[in-house]
Amino acid sequence: MGYHIVDPSTVEPFPDREAEPRSISQAAGLPKRDAKLGLRTYTAAPGEQLPAMYHYHDEQVEAFFVVDGTLHVETPEGELTVPEGQVFLVEPGNPHRAFNPSDADAPVQVLAIGAPSVEDHHPYDPDSE
Repeated sequence: MGYHIVDPSTVEPFPDREAEPRSISQAAGLPKRDAKLGLRTYTAAPGEQLPAMYHYHDEQVEAFFVVDGTLHVETPEGELTVPEGQVFLVEPGNPHRAFNPSDADAPVQVLAIGAPSVEDHHPYDPDSE
């Protein structure tokens, strides 16, 4: 079937990860790898980061739509603040780390889109430059 309605609250979050990542695309039956699109929700409490690490991608474009709260993103050029209702978009090859700072007043909820859905992330160490 080519149509899906997915309630993110019914999708089990990935185990052993911060920010309760829930794969909407996998719940709809898309493969984890080599799909045209990956779609996840994240709810990050103060002090949690969204992706597993500071990283960059070879070919995946990522977009983070802030549903509720304020998202912070660390980049080599400095920290960016993304308010509710706005989108942070990062092109391949650009290091980033999305997080909710420890002094935040509330969790941040984000809808994350990655295309294509490939496992092409690499750790980035800002101290190695």
